[in-house]
Amino acid sequence: MTQAITRLNPSTLPDAGEMGYSQISIVEPGRMAYISGQVAWRPDGLPVPESLEEQAKIAALNAKAALDAIGAKPENIVIARIFMVDLNPDTLNQIFPAILDMFGGAKPCITGVGVASLAAPDLKIEIELTVRLPN
Repeated sequence: MTQAITRLNPSTLPDAGEMGYSQISIVEPGRMAYISGQVAWRPDGLPVPESLEEQAKIAALNAKAALDAIGAKPENIVIARIFMVDLNPDTLNQIFPAILDMFGGAKPCITGVGVASLAAPDLKIEIELTVRLPN
């Protein structure tokens, strides 16, 4: 059986593998899932923390819960899109530990998108996933 997703970091592009993601993901035919942007809203209704790091942890936990709900694992993620207010190298460094922890060693493609705002004024990060469902 072939791998469902092949990850590539060609030498002609910067080595994203060192940072924990891949430049290219090739997906074998199969069922796909598209997980809506996950933010720091919690099922128990607790308030959104102010800290970007804490918001990233909660959003990553929500994304992982969505993966669990469809029987997928981090290695099934084709691409993660991270939408952030005030995206810059410093804020990326603040969120990357939570994102890499969510990936669990898988190295899907990742795109960071700077935005003016998200769905509520207190939100700073949103994680959207495209997933190839396991057979």
